Amino acid sequence: MEKLRLDRGQIEVVDNTMAEVLRQKTPAERIRIGFHMWTAARKMLLVHLKNTNPEWEDEMIKKEAVRRLSHGFI
Repeated sequence: MEKLRLDRGQIEVVDNTMAEVLRQKTPAERIRIGFHMWTAARKMLLVHLKNTNPEWEDEMIKKEAVRRLSHGFI
């Protein structure tokens, strides 16, 4: 089994099998996959924020999710 390399400049590693699967996808398919991953991350973040901050109103939860997903640019 191949060892995956991690270093400070690399957040995650895609193994060779997964990389080959992604190479076979069309650009539109890869964009669709990325969009669904982002949507899932947003939903998980909203649930997490609601559970860890039950006193927050829904609008505050949404604003915090936007802030985190935009890396603080909004």
